[in-house]
Amino acid sequence: MKFLILALCVAAASAAVVPLSADQASLVKSSWAQVKHSEVDILASIFTANPDIQARFPQFAGKDIDSIKDTGAFATHAGRIVGFFSEIVGLIGNQSNVPALYTLTEQLATSHKARGISTAQFGEFRASLVSYLSNHVSWGENVAAAWNVALDNFFFVLTSNY
Repeated sequence: MKFLILALCVAAASAAVVPLSADQASLVKSSWAQVKHSEVDILASIFTANPDIQARFPQFAGKDIDSIKDTGAFATHAGRIVGFFSEIVGLIGNQSNVPALYTLTEQLATSHKARGISTAQFGEFRASLVSYLSNHVSWGENVAAAWNVALDNFFFVLTSNY
């Protein structure tokens, strides 16, 4: 599994940014709208699938997900993470927003690189996010393909700054 995630990261990093079509942007936005208010569930799902990611958060490291997911601290942090993706998703599909997308993604890369977060962990996050989406939104090949392009672009910019 870790090899697959690493392969996804490498594939994303070796590709160039490919603009989303209007249809793809619409699919990403509409599917994200179905889950963007499920911040706690999204982060709990990611932590459950990736204890190594949870361990990177000192306030949550080593704690049982069920014991922390109903806390204010968890909800606040989940809101920050999902809110970041909501901001990214809100900007896609409009060419004039590309500089803002680059800036936000580069800032994320810089802050997380300084914390020692590996590109492999970003790949794990991606795989878990896609798994969550595919189980909680109207998901088909077209939605999967749209998210793949969007995430390839995001991770290309992100890993270019590592």
